[in-house]
Amino acid sequence: MPGRYYEEFDVGETIVHDRRRTISEADNQTFCDMTMNQQPLHLDAEFAAETRFGERLVNGIYTMGLAVGLTIPDTTDGTIVANLSYDNVEHPRPVFHGDTIRAETTILEKRETSDGERGVVTMEVEVFNQHDEVVCSFERTVLSLKRNEQE
Repeated sequence: MPGRYYEEFDVGETIVHDRRRTISEADNQTFCDMTMNQQPLHLDAEFAAETRFGERLVNGIYTMGLAVGLTIPDTTDGTIVANLSYDNVEHPRPVFHGDTIRAETTILEKRETSDGERGVVTMEVEVFNQHDEVVCSFERTVLSLKRNEQE
């Protein structure tokens, strides 16, 4: 199913995304390797065992990126011109290997571009673990196609 065009976003609306993902150790390891993030809190079980968390944490940037991916089918799949910004990123709780995350998106604001040909949409994404605890939140602002625009 394609994403939404600018006109189809309603300010104040919350979209509960059906897609979920259980994060594996391999997911976290691969992401850390690909981004060259060798933080021992993500990769070293012995190091992490001595921290207040007691075990390795999933990389927060992976959590955020995965959450964006979970939201795409219901928001911007095929209807986006560009991501403009990610703001107010928070990680209030850690994510561990084996956690299953899901996301909800609330439309915060929208406005047409100065030429009226496209629209800017700002949305808040909240990411929850399997216990319905918020583990990440952020605002995502996108440049969206209008329904009548062909690109």
